[in-house]
Amino acid sequence: MERLLSHLAHLEVSSPDVEASTRFYVEKFGMRLVDTVDGASYLRCWGDYYRYSLVVRPGNEPALANMAWRTASPEALETAAANVEAAGVQGEWVPGGHAHGKAYQFTGPYGHRMKLFYEVEQYTAEPGFASIYPDRPERRSSHAAAPRFLDHVTVASSDVRGFAEWYTRILGFRTMAFTNLDEAPITVFSVLTTNEKSHDLGVVMDTSGTAGRVNHIAFWVDTHEDLLRAADVLMENGTPMEYGPSIHGVGEQNFLYFREPSALRVELNSGGYRNYVPDWEPRTWTPAQGSNNFYRNGSMPHSLTESFPLADGFTATEEGASEEMKQALLNPYAKHGRG
Repeated sequence: MERLLSHLAHLEVSSPDVEASTRFYVEKFGMRLVDTVDGASYLRCWGDYYRYSLVVRPGNEPALANMAWRTASPEALETAAANVEAAGVQGEWVPGGHAHGKAYQFTGPYGHRMKLFYEVEQYTAEPGFASIYPDRPERRSSHAAAPRFLDHVTVASSDVRGFAEWYTRILGFRTMAFTNLDEAPITVFSVLTTNEKSHDLGVVMDTSGTAGRVNHIAFWVDTHEDLLRAADVLMENGTPMEYGPSIHGVGEQNFLYFREPSALRVELNSGGYRNYVPDWEPRTWTPAQGSNNFYRNGSMPHSLTESFPLADGFTATEEGASEEMKQALLNPYAKHGRG
């Protein structure tokens, strides 16, 4: 398949208090508010090449409202839309959005809203924000916790392998890895990518019955030291760390997790591998091999099993599944004599 998608361009999330969420991203995390349109906040990192990478919209609860991907070319946009419709998913063309051109909008088979476009406004720094370095879209932030740019999004799905197969077959994602439970070959996590990094789309198993949920959104800093400094600054200013800093086995990123005021989980990453292999076959990990914790010496907090919006049922993570979720998964498995 020709390359269809280039990268994750921006995310749109909902918050019951847009003002509080926006204030957090600006004052505590170091992003900049560049536009306010129809009650939504448009925010950017200092290294974003487009005008914004995060949109916070009004909503009753934290959720993923949209994930926007730039295609590799105008022709790739047409091909991607045709592939989606040939797979039985009916989307719609929209003439454009804030700072981007015409887009194809659809809801994937597991309930996640997705927008594809090629034409986009290349960011030009306002007076006072220009960098002395030509390749940088704006000067480096002076905020000690500021991320460089958007990194990935991890969503929740009732069928991890089915999700990975559909997005690989229809939109050309590369599936990089899976995590199965140690106790049985039940897949609870996967990572996919549009490029050479370990992933820009993750998926965790979800038994809630509520489609289209999100587990976390993630941003990037250049170095491990930047990540440690961000954790320090956030904690000093009242934001506790939910998990980390540590290193994931899958992808080998340095990570930390925390929450913004809506309760939505935010991850900060650095490091990670680059993979240029065109015929890569996804590897399968288990939690005992360090899928979530490279050092195999940390215990993930149960709170990481929460996905958004909140719903009954269970959500897995890179760590595998909680004991409660394992029981729900393994008991019917054992009944068929395969456990």
